[in-house]
Amino acid sequence: MFQKIALIGIGLIGSSIAHAVRRNGLAQTIAISTRKPETLAEAEALGLGDIYTLDPAEAVRDADLVILCVPVGAIGAVVEAIGPALKPGAILSDVGSVKRHVIRVCGPHVPAGVHFIPGHPLAGTEHSGPASGFAELFANRWCVLTPEPDVDRDAIARLSAFWAAMGSNVEVMEADHHDMVLAITSHVPHLVAYNIVGTVADLEADTQSEVIKFSASGFRDFTRIAASDPVMWRDVFLTNREAVLEMLGRFLEDLSRLQRAVRVGDGPALEALFTRTRAIRRSIIDAGQETSVPDFGRPHEPAPILMPGSGNGENKRD
Repeated sequence: MFQKIALIGIGLIGSSIAHAVRRNGLAQTIAISTRKPETLAEAEALGLGDIYTLDPAEAVRDADLVILCVPVGAIGAVVEAIGPALKPGAILSDVGSVKRHVIRVCGPHVPAGVHFIPGHPLAGTEHSGPASGFAELFANRWCVLTPEPDVDRDAIARLSAFWAAMGSNVEVMEADHHDMVLAITSHVPHLVAYNIVGTVADLEADTQSEVIKFSASGFRDFTRIAASDPVMWRDVFLTNREAVLEMLGRFLEDLSRLQRAVRVGDGPALEALFTRTRAIRRSIIDAGQETSVPDFGRPHEPAPILMPGSGNGENKRD
């Protein structure tokens, strides 16, 4: 689909793109650039690309598609550095989870003739680094593109086809709308997870050890979210603060109502809320964005079998 693709940043998302491009034959050449020599060396040892350089401008030279896989807080400086090296007709995109900020800080540095199409693959794990990527990361996951109204339609179609070839479902939407939707579906849940796990971190040592030892699925899943890349999420909250604060305000109002229902023993109100939220879970499963397998498909050991005639009631495994 492209002669040369340049990936600036090679963490989880960048390395997964590299794997998917290789597996699906989407480019003849992959150029990789990152700011740390040790990270670049790791990417080269893994065979993720064909060209490796610490100079992002060198990586993007003659590239048909450039994807910025760096934290949103650093993206403006990167585009300023590579702008003069971008060739006319190239597509410039990114993978950040805040889009209006990306458009605001990158737009002034994008040369005329370069098609700037911000993007956001809604996929990830709690792991980071070049070794964390895998080709299947984007399969049946959404990738949202947020081009400005004057961007070339053919370029949008090419980038959409690229993400679709890696297994993504592609949606095009306005940047501010994206940021508001992601504030409630991703950003605020991460903020809540960081806060709950942080509360446990502040507990007395003996209580903290008991919480960790007896972690039920709810807290355990919060820790997975709270293990996400600290730098990336710091930048998300700083660059999408308006939408996050708007959705956080709504969340706190609803939390206050829930707090009152618990305090006064309002069982019907609690049951009504839990019924509505259960329906949301079912709709996510119906949309194909989660599994309906019990316990989220986690593997389990077989249950112990009580052997007849043991006499002492001990559970034995066969």
